[in-house]
Amino acid sequence: MIAVHHLNNSRSQRVLWLLEELGAPYEIVRYQRGPNMLAPPEMKAVHPLGKSPVITDGSRTIAESGAIIEYLIDTYGEGKCLRPLRGTPEHDRYTYWLHYAEGSAMPILLLKLVFLVMPLRTPALLRPLVGAIARKAMATITDPQLKTHMQFWNDELAKGGGWFAGAGLTGADIQMSFPLEAAAGRVALGPDHAAVRAFLDRIYARPAYIRALEKGGPYSLMG
Repeated sequence: MIAVHHLNNSRSQRVLWLLEELGAPYEIVRYQRGPNMLAPPEMKAVHPLGKSPVITDGSRTIAESGAIIEYLIDTYGEGKCLRPLRGTPEHDRYTYWLHYAEGSAMPILLLKLVFLVMPLRTPALLRPLVGAIARKAMATITDPQLKTHMQFWNDELAKGGGWFAGAGLTGADIQMSFPLEAAAGRVALGPDHAAVRAFLDRIYARPAYIRALEKGGPYSLMG
């Protein structure tokens, strides 16, 4: 049986969602973040990097969100229409968004998070200076880039009928859910982001997403 080594408030939540969409049997092995918000050392017994997400399926261990999504759909996705046909423009988009989510979108969002929390974890005497530096960095580095990316998401969703890689939900949408949720938690969605908001509302209403959230436990991308 598939085992999802599930770290709270992590990318493994979307692995649970995919498994619910697939209807594949799985079990959850739970791990809790420590006071430093890092994964516990026990996760290194599963994978040398000790990070989430990671799954085991029999003798196989698969890490990295995109690799896990591809493996699960290839292995358990027959008849589920969660991947466009190979050789089609939709499949090209599918591959692009699978890689883009972690390769381009998440580094900006993680940098934004670092600047947001940096003043909070600084000694009180230095907090005003560090806060000023962080605000300047966000205004000149992360926020302009994030604005460009969010507009890109919105435009692509609008012209793609509300999905990233076809007429309905695919693994690309599941992969992209994390950066869109993270962005919505850090930046107010405005009128220019109507397609992004509609996408999030659509996935939040899916029964499989709701079941995954219930099984995975409390989930927040704000911290």
